Amino acid sequence: MGKLLAVALVGIAAALVVERLLTLRKVQHPSSLQTVAEFGNTQLQITQNRLNASREIAPVTLPNCQLIKGIESGSEDIDILPNGLAFISSGLKYPGIKSFAPDKPGEIFLMDLNEDNPRAVEMRISRGFDLASFNPHGISTYVDKDDTVYLFVVNHPHQKSTVELFKYVEDDNSLVHLKTIQHDLLTSVNDVVAVGPDSFYATNDHYFSDFILMFLEMFLGLTWSNVVYYSPKEVKEVAAGFYSANGINISPDRKFIYIADILDHNVHVMEKHANWNLTHVKKLQLDTLVDNLSVEPSTGDIWTGCHPNGMKLLYHDLENPAASEVLRIQNILSEEPVVTRVYADNGSVLQGSSVASVYKGKLLIGTVFHRALYCEL
Repeated sequence: MGKLLAVALVGIAAALVVERLLTLRKVQHPSSLQTVAEFGNTQLQITQNRLNASREIAPVTLPNCQLIKGIESGSEDIDILPNGLAFISSGLKYPGIKSFAPDKPGEIFLMDLNEDNPRAVEMRISRGFDLASFNPHGISTYVDKDDTVYLFVVNHPHQKSTVELFKYVEDDNSLVHLKTIQHDLLTSVNDVVAVGPDSFYATNDHYFSDFILMFLEMFLGLTWSNVVYYSPKEVKEVAAGFYSANGINISPDRKFIYIADILDHNVHVMEKHANWNLTHVKKLQLDTLVDNLSVEPSTGDIWTGCHPNGMKLLYHDLENPAASEVLRIQNILSEEPVVTRVYADNGSVLQGSSVASVYKGKLLIGTVFHRALYCEL
């Protein structure tokens, strides 16, 4: 019922705007025309502000960086195990976003950051899984008590949203597909953070999954994005009121959940309770579009790949590409968190950074649709 009402409200809003414009074309009443023009201009300005459409950044370089061979069409999310094995999702096809390989199925790469010269290796996925429609987005790993490694992958086959559960097989660096998770509350999933071998929190970056309605949702500034808790026994909404909930992760002590609202330029801190509900603790306001969040286990620092100018990400221009930015957030629970811009590039090296993750002084920076960067800090 709630979803039908939401659809109806958005439809009515759109219809009223269209009807108003059509009526005014016939009447040509100056004051009414001005009202509609002002409304349109105001909403356009608000949308441009959310996208940081006018922002340019000064470069921040790191001395020991190189592009990772073999990753050519995105590295949207990265999750690193405590032993230094990094899982990388690649090949995302997302409505309105550039893809350099629109007809190629998505992939999961693996890198061993303990090696002197780590390289990305495409992982083999077990038979029976539909590789042709594989469209991976956010990912999360979970290490069980018996050291079994589970990989959760947000998937968009045929523009739908599922969460695929895999088991990592160390002997041959492969993935065994265990099951596909679908639910009415998992409508437009962006990212997940695993909290058990078959349970997780997930962000829905939009209320709608239809591209036109998604755009209208953003243009009207609707805060209908949410966070859902999933387990085989219970599925429920645990946080709401976001413009576009994006990256999600958990603190090293497992007490707090961090959520990035990409269109509101902030990171929310939520306390996790025994019943899996979340309550708001604080939010950290930033000046950039925050994408995925990675948490450094030894320090609790949050590393994030960001979009300095979201308009450039949406309107891909080879002459003026999307920039990249990496932030490190220290002591987020304190009254004065420290935010450091670790890396920034105007798109000449790396376009559209979406994630940054570290392991023992080694930094991986991923992108929505472009390359991936390996740096030694």
